[in-house]
Order: sequence, then C-alpha cells, then structure tokens
Amino acid sequence: MSKKYGRSGKPALSDVNLTIPAGRVIGLVGPNGAGKSTLLHLACGLTEPTSGSLTVLGSRPAADASHLARVGFVAQNTPVYDSFTVAEHVKLGAKMNPGWDPALAERRIRQVGLNPAQKAGQLSGGQRAQLALTIAAAKRPELLIFDEPAAALDPLARKGFLHNLMEFVLELGASAVLSSHLLGDVEQVCDYIIVLCDSRVQVAGDTQGLAAGHARLVVPHGEFDRPPAGVEVISVEHSGKHSRAVVRTATPPEALPYPAEPVTLEELVLAYMIRAAAVPAARTGAAARGAAR
Repeated sequence: MSKKYGRSGKPALSDVNLTIPAGRVIGLVGPNGAGKSTLLHLACGLTEPTSGSLTVLGSRPAADASHLARVGFVAQNTPVYDSFTVAEHVKLGAKMNPGWDPALAERRIRQVGLNPAQKAGQLSGGQRAQLALTIAAAKRPELLIFDEPAAALDPLARKGFLHNLMEFVLELGASAVLSSHLLGDVEQVCDYIIVLCDSRVQVAGDTQGLAAGHARLVVPHGEFDRPPAGVEVISVEHSGKHSRAVVRTATPPEALPYPAEPVTLEELVLAYMIRAAAVPAARTGAAARGAAR
C-alpha cells in the first residue's frame, strides 16, 4: 500500500505491507513527517491509499456506520468543540453512536474531575485530552487509535492520560494503536511496536521479541565490514579503534563471536531511524554524482 500527496506525487507512505495483531497495544513510532498520521488516517477512512488496499477489523475503513462505530479515534491535539460544554459533548456522542455507553462516559467524567457545565475551550490541555479519550471509549469500540494524543501535555497530565488509556483498553477488551515520538510513553504501555521512517516500515514486532533479536556489539574498527553470517548491522558508530553497533541476529547473543549486550527499546528504534536517514542521503548523493557527470 502506498499514499502520495500533491502534483509532485511525494510519497507519504511507500510499499507498506503490514499486518497488525489483534488484542495488542501497538506503538507506532518515528520522526515527524515519517507518515504516522497518514497511516492512521488511512486506517480511520479519512483518506484513501493511492495504490494498494487495507482492511481494518475485516472491512474497508469507514465502510459504513456500523464499522465507524467499531473504531474510536483521538486525533492529534485531541480536538474538541470549544463552544460545547462537557455535557454537550457527551450528548452528541450518544446521538452519533448506537453502541454508546452512558454509564461509562458519566463515570469517567466524574473520575477525572471534569465539570459537565464547563465549555471545552476553558479546559486545560490534560482535561481536553481526557474528554476526547472518554468520548472515544464510550463508543465501546473494538479498536482505539491515538495520533500523538499526549505530545503537548505536561509530564503529569501525560502520565494520567496514559494510565486512563490502559484502563480503557482493559475495560473494553479493545486493541489500541498509539502513535508517538515519545519513546518513554510507548515503552510504558505498548507490547508491539512499528518503526516508521522515510515513509516505510523499518521494523515491526513484539517488543520483547525484537529486543531479544537485537544486540549491541563493540568490536575492533573494521570488523563490521564483513559481519558474520546471520548478523545484520542496523547502525554503527566509530570511535577510535573500536566500532559500536546495533545488530539484528538470529544467533543467540551469547553464541556471537563478540561480547554482546542487550539493547533498550530506545536504542533499537534510534538505530533503525539512523539507518533510514542514511539511505535517502546516499540516494541523493548518487543522483548528484550522476548529474555532475
């Protein structure tokens, strides 16, 4: 599946071939402009792919009203209607969603301390996020999608939002996709990760499985010019007589010919981001050399 924008046909997503498992909390991570929002908008039916296709919960996204009701979406900056009160948001949600759970909505509004008579435009960033989360969850969806919902929140508000997100996932028995460039947030709540860079999926999988399949190696300079069989160098940094690398390996780390250390989720993600950033630079350089000839 691919998605392009504008007359120039600039790719927002290129050749994405991805199956997301059900019943998981999935972290979608990558730098700004990587295509995260585009992928989530495609999943919600807000836009369509330029080529290829995708299905969500077994159907084309937003295929009909019943399918829309199965997906809860909290967009970037947690948009709400400034002129509507909290109570009016709840009333609107009940009117638009046949599976609306009024008891859940009212209970959660009390728990997070929202005043039903207060207009959304007067709420803090954290309160707006909690309101948007409550409206999405009271639909009782099978899938919750969050596009950078907590990026603008202070640490305390973000912690409260993530805590409530996980409570909703458990209460509803729903799957969730959380887009974020804050790796700490992803590490707290997600058990599956997708790294999206340069409009392409770089790696995807269970967080524990990915960590077990990668290692950090420090070897004499030049050793990675010919890595051993079964070892893929993701990123490498040179310092003096030694090179430090994050590698992907099917070989157990203890069986490698070099001392191996476990990688953190942050190290793993950054390694793939560094590699993705180097590929376009190499292409640009090759094109420039060709033009010079």
